[in-house]
Parts: sequence; C-alpha cells; structure tokens
Amino acid sequence: MAGRPQAHGAGGSGHRSVPHTADLRIEAWGPTRQRCVAEAVRGLVGSFADIAGVRPLRTIRLDVPPDADADMLVTVLDEVIYRLEVGGEIVLDTEITGAAGGGLAARLEVGDAAEATAVGAVPKAVSLHDLRFGGDPGNGGWSCAVTIDV
Repeated sequence: MAGRPQAHGAGGSGHRSVPHTADLRIEAWGPTRQRCVAEAVRGLVGSFADIAGVRPLRTIRLDVPPDADADMLVTVLDEVIYRLEVGGEIVLDTEITGAAGGGLAARLEVGDAAEATAVGAVPKAVSLHDLRFGGDPGNGGWSCAVTIDV
C-alpha cells in the first residue's frame, strides 16, 4: 500500500510504505505495542513479496527480552530478514503478545520463500537511522517508522 494512508486512530491498525531514497521506509500503527510490531512485520513482508498461495510450513516462536521498545521492534524485524536470508523462509502470519517483564513473544508462521511472488526489493537489514517507535497519545495507540536497507 505504497504511500496510501490507512485508517489511523483508536482501535485502528495498519501499515504503509513511504518513499525513501534507495531504501524502504515502513510506517505502522496499532492500538497496542504488540499490534504495531505485527503490522510492521506485515508491512515489511508485503513490501517485497506477494504471499498469497504460499503454504505454511511451521511456526517459530521468538522470545524477545525486555528492552527499549524500538530495540524490540528491530529484534523482531531482524528475525524476519534472517529467516528469509538464511532459511529461505518467509513470514506468512504474525502474532505478537506481551511477555513477562515487558518483553515480547512472537509467533511467526513461515512458508517457503520460493513459493512467494517477488513484488519489490528484498530487505537486507534494519537501519537504526530515524527509527521511531512509541505510544501515540494523539491517536490512542502506538506507531512506528523504520527504514529498511534493500
């Protein structure tokens, strides 16, 4: 959904990619921190692949220890990129929940990346430049913006 605004407000969630020189910029939002992270994952995957028709292979659980919110977001996005690069696995569905001590628990359903249709540049890394993630009191939820090196 390149550059097209999505519903953003109390209870709403979504994501979009926005123009960025030589890289990819993803904005995501949700009513909770966990939903915002899940939307960022959906935005990342949707930026480079059409996953319609990709069969689920397995579910991976990722426990993210408590840290700064932005660092936990990067950890989850890095895992998505790692799975793609090293295992040839593409994330099909994501569920993020809170974990003890303020961390996150991610459930990543993955499929064979070879079954996906390429629609954009494959991500290489999450950039820490202009990374933003936090509560968005004006909209009653959470939002993030992250640059992805492609």
